[in-house]
Amino acid sequence: MVSRFEHPAGGYKKIFETCEELSEPLPTTVTGRIPSFLKGSLLRLGPGLFEIGDEPFYHLFDGQALMHKFDFKNGQVTYFRKFIRTDAYVRAITEKRVVITEFGTFAYPDPCKNIFSRFFSYFKGVEVTDNCLVNVYPVGEDFYAVTETNYITKVNTDTLETLKKVDMCNYVNINGVTAHPHIERDGTVYNIGNCMGKGATLAYNIVRIPPTQKDKSDPIEKSKVVVQFPSAERFKPSYVHSFGMSDNYFVFVETPVKINLLKFLSAWSIRGSNYMDCFESNENQGTLFHIARKNPGEYIDHKFKGAGIGMFHHINTYEDQGFIVVDLCAWKGFEFVYNYLWLANLRANWEEVKKAAMMAPQPEVRRYVIPTDVHKEEQGKNLISLPYTTATAVMHADGTIWLEPEVLFSGPRQAFEFPQINYRKYGGKNYSYTYGLGLNHFIPDRICKLNVKTKETWVWQEPESYPSEPLFVQTPDGVDEDDGVLLTIVAAPGSQRPAYLLILNAKDLSEIARAEVECSIPVTFHGMYKP
Repeated sequence: MVSRFEHPAGGYKKIFETCEELSEPLPTTVTGRIPSFLKGSLLRLGPGLFEIGDEPFYHLFDGQALMHKFDFKNGQVTYFRKFIRTDAYVRAITEKRVVITEFGTFAYPDPCKNIFSRFFSYFKGVEVTDNCLVNVYPVGEDFYAVTETNYITKVNTDTLETLKKVDMCNYVNINGVTAHPHIERDGTVYNIGNCMGKGATLAYNIVRIPPTQKDKSDPIEKSKVVVQFPSAERFKPSYVHSFGMSDNYFVFVETPVKINLLKFLSAWSIRGSNYMDCFESNENQGTLFHIARKNPGEYIDHKFKGAGIGMFHHINTYEDQGFIVVDLCAWKGFEFVYNYLWLANLRANWEEVKKAAMMAPQPEVRRYVIPTDVHKEEQGKNLISLPYTTATAVMHADGTIWLEPEVLFSGPRQAFEFPQINYRKYGGKNYSYTYGLGLNHFIPDRICKLNVKTKETWVWQEPESYPSEPLFVQTPDGVDEDDGVLLTIVAAPGSQRPAYLLILNAKDLSEIARAEVECSIPVTFHGMYKP
């Protein structure tokens, strides 16, 4: 699953360049045959505007949200894209400057305002960004583009028009929610975010949004907190990007990467501060694994602990014989990986990109196993009895249960990231396959498949081609877990047609078809296939 290519030509720099939106869908040039069961749309989100006037955005997560759509119809494919009309975008375009502070870019006060009005704007509190560049998911019959703040943005997935901004704080006690909810077959949505808990200490809430309502009311208005996880530190929540969910449990991994809330609250009065300045690492904490029952929501107070990791994406979580199996994409150590995702780093020449990546945390696909039935007298022995894993859980004298993972994939500076599975059938269930985007020193240059049971791997890769997260779509009459296709958008900056939608056979990653477009497409993070 390791990359076979070097990238000295630096074509990857093109995926971090501003592009124009389209006024109407473009036709594509199809080679191969588009499977007849693909009849819907592939929706993707990422940054599309990397500077405003002469003011640049500095971090990968700062560029303004651009929504992409490939539509499938009768074996033909069209491509369309539009900027989402967030407050961050509209005000920036109107004022021709960065108006709302983004993840790694500070918005300077309006130079035209006098000193008093600038002074007062500091005390009005923070304008939190609504730049929803990370993912899109369904809630009831609606679709929302999202980032990790309290704002989500309702979009029309046919026209890509922006409908309205929704503040989740109006419905539940939450400071923000992740861009990685879990969605059950009936449409119930679960998500997690940090919140103010009991006695003015921080905590993390799991929020449940019900499925489509019979009376056609908005499901978001019926959002409820299901269960609360405690925070290891009173004023410093861990950064949380996703969580695990099986049939009966939630799993929350509390990493040593912290948000210093006091710094966060004061940062907005310090000239030049942004979100990135508020992260720090607690080198002593390690990683805490929390579990809670799902229904009714109940926190289970066992102390599961492991060595420090950074973690963004869970792959899958399932139960087996009294154990919870948690597969995730880990980064070893306690340093924040986002420190390596400044655009200046990613746009550097290949030798520089490699040099920077040598310093970064190392990626690894890991399996942790958590016993649900724990007894004090079992000190010192491995509590895991599943025959197929080398992961261990050992009770220490202080009652802490120390977790050691099984490594499912490891390659130096070669990440298996942006993982996807056959989620509809195998989300929360015992499964075999995961698909991912291969990062080579942080540059996305291959599509990978991993058998988590045998550790067998498959790779799709072409020179000077930069793919994105692969989404799995099952063949309607498919029997096997991997009967289906993968959809990914590939940037091929040197080609006559600089980007294409690629359709791979999920069994062996062989190419089925591609639909090439005449324009370049920048980096995208996450998305969905809408049938």
